[in-house]
Amino acid sequence: MRRIIVVFGALLPLALAGLAAAETSAPAAGRLTIVRTLVDDLKAVYATVESVHQVPARSRLGGTLEHLSVAEGDKVAAGQVLAQVRDAKQPLQIAALDARLKSSEAQLRQARQELDRARQLRQSGAVSQQRLDETVTAVDVTDAQLAALRAERALVAEQMHEGEVLAPADGRVLKVSAVDGTVVMPGEPIATIAMENYVLRLRLPERHARFLKSGDAVQVGARGLGSTEAAGTALSRGTILKVYPELVEGQVVADAAVADLGDFFVGERVRVTISTGSRETVVIPADFVFRRFGLAYVRRDPGGDTVVQVGPGREDGTIEILSGLKDGDVAVRP
Repeated sequence: MRRIIVVFGALLPLALAGLAAAETSAPAAGRLTIVRTLVDDLKAVYATVESVHQVPARSRLGGTLEHLSVAEGDKVAAGQVLAQVRDAKQPLQIAALDARLKSSEAQLRQARQELDRARQLRQSGAVSQQRLDETVTAVDVTDAQLAALRAERALVAEQMHEGEVLAPADGRVLKVSAVDGTVVMPGEPIATIAMENYVLRLRLPERHARFLKSGDAVQVGARGLGSTEAAGTALSRGTILKVYPELVEGQVVADAAVADLGDFFVGERVRVTISTGSRETVVIPADFVFRRFGLAYVRRDPGGDTVVQVGPGREDGTIEILSGLKDGDVAVRP
């Protein structure tokens, strides 16, 4: 019994020494010296989805609007027929011209018959050359009158075809300005088409004007003002296309190009995160921070666990330390 105790007494200090060595060597693989770095000062603002170009689909003809086939929000293609404008006088003009065409065609047939008869009589010497020439002239005049009537009918038919209200470009219908049965004038807009090259229009306070420039990156959050996505989370990215040189009501206006805006509503507001300059701060990997009793801690060497104030998580897996650490501190991964 005495030997067993002696053996255990000899082994216990060795075991404790090994455990202490393990505890001091493990943190060595997860140590970080705190150094302040420059980071972008991100600001969340709301941008509006807007169409670069909005073009009206106009009536080329005055008359009554019929067969309106689109509504707000519909997608249309260039050249698509949106409505039909009809002038009640045009069908009557076509009918009158058709009657005159039939009369002129009958006159032409009669003039040609008289010409054939005059040629036969001229061969026998029964009529003079002057009579034959008059018959030829009558055929030519009637033929010319018939051609003029056909051109006039084609003009009225083309005017009826111009009653079709066509979409001037691919896009979505923003507004319909008339209903079936409305009397419209030539050039009156029937619908407004938003071409599908949408941009995000940002409006920021004047103090941020000097930080915005073309080519800057933007992060677009989830759709809807009630979005609950985590701060710093971006659904898509975009680029500042243009910064307008004029302040509007104390705000700087800029346009950002973002992919996949085609299904957004024109005028829809979207949360956008942009850079408004840079600042020095402490940024460490997020796994160096742990929580206890609702507080955030970082383990320092020396100094032990230190309460810190943290900012939102970042996309690269780091987290900003607002207070509690300074340059030269050594943080240990818990």
